[in-house]
Amino acid sequence: MIKATVFKNSTDSGNAVYTGIVMEGHAGYADEGEDIICAAVSALALNFFNSVEAFTEDGFEGGAGESGSFEFRFTSDISPESKLLMNSLILGLQNIERDYGKSYINVKFKEV
Repeated sequence: MIKATVFKNSTDSGNAVYTGIVMEGHAGYADEGEDIICAAVSALALNFFNSVEAFTEDGFEGGAGESGSFEFRFTSDISPESKLLMNSLILGLQNIERDYGKSYINVKFKEV
C-alpha cells in the first residue's frame, strides 16, 4: 500500500495550508512495471515537483527516493500558485484512493 501523509498548518481562519507530503510504499495493484496505481501516483508527484520548480519561486526540498518514496517540503512562504499545485496533487491522490480503495493508497493529514 502507498501511504501518503500530507503535512498541514491550520490558520486562524480555520483553513489548512499544506506544507509538504511524504509518500512511501507500493500499491500492490499489479506486478512491478504494470501497476497503474503506482504509475499514476508517481506521475502526479513528479509533475507536482516539476511544476512548483518551473512555475513558482517558492523554496522547497525533497524528491523521489530509490525505493519509490517521495518527499516534499516547502522551505519558504507558500505562494498562491504552489497552494493550487498542492491542492491539485491532493485531489488526484484522493480520487485514486476513492476509485481504487484504501487497500492500495491511503491519504492522511498530519498537523505540524
